[in-house]
Amino acid sequence: MELEAYFERIHFTDQPSVGLNTLIRLQRQHLLSIPYENLDVQLGLSLDLDINRIYAKIVEQGRGGWCYEMNGILQWALEQIGFDVMRINAGVLRAERGDDTMGNHLVLCVQLDEPWIVDVGLGDGPIGPYPLKSHADQQQGFSYQLEQVEDCWRFHNHPASPAGSFDFYYREADEDLFAEKCHWLSTATDSRFVQNLVCQRAAPGGYDVQIGRVAKRISCAGQQEYLINSAEELVESLLQRFGLDVPEVATLWDYIARQHEKHFSGRD
Repeated sequence: MELEAYFERIHFTDQPSVGLNTLIRLQRQHLLSIPYENLDVQLGLSLDLDINRIYAKIVEQGRGGWCYEMNGILQWALEQIGFDVMRINAGVLRAERGDDTMGNHLVLCVQLDEPWIVDVGLGDGPIGPYPLKSHADQQQGFSYQLEQVEDCWRFHNHPASPAGSFDFYYREADEDLFAEKCHWLSTATDSRFVQNLVCQRAAPGGYDVQIGRVAKRISCAGQQEYLINSAEELVESLLQRFGLDVPEVATLWDYIARQHEKHFSGRD
């Protein structure tokens, strides 16, 4: 595992140092270069938290990943540089669905002059880190907010995101909980990652998104949307829009089409 290979993967050409400027630049370059994606889940492959597997997938094979992989590889890189990084259990949509969501999301906390939350695993979240204090923020024209709710923190994503919020406690992660949630999210029939292909990547001014057959470009000015109509078009879209050369996703087309009909019938 080589740090320079990760830098090359994210097109990071600065001289790294333990400071906020490097942190900001690394998160931005990671999100612009590496897509959030669940293709392995859709293909029925086994996923875990092993950093060697994650490095091989993202750096050597040119793939993306979901939160455990995306924030996992960034944590490794930050620690190689010398940053003090803490892994945190978070729960996407805990406000609506309760404590069972805890551990379905991994976020990082980097200690500088104050704690900073770093997250490249939300798919369409902030393109830069943010301090661990109650505040509102705007990045790329999108509005975000972090607030304290009783004894935990709640991050509010921009209004166009399906991952509207997540909660977390400022403490070291329970790694067994991550392992349990990683297995459930990648195998359970009622997991949204099993139900739908998801791919997202930050772009200047917005996000490129693929949810099943639905392709979108989201900016603060609104959304542009169109449908993918064949297995061949899906493979080409993933390659051209996200840099993902995964021709085997063509085998998923019938399932993707059925899921679209199930969830979006009457909307086309």
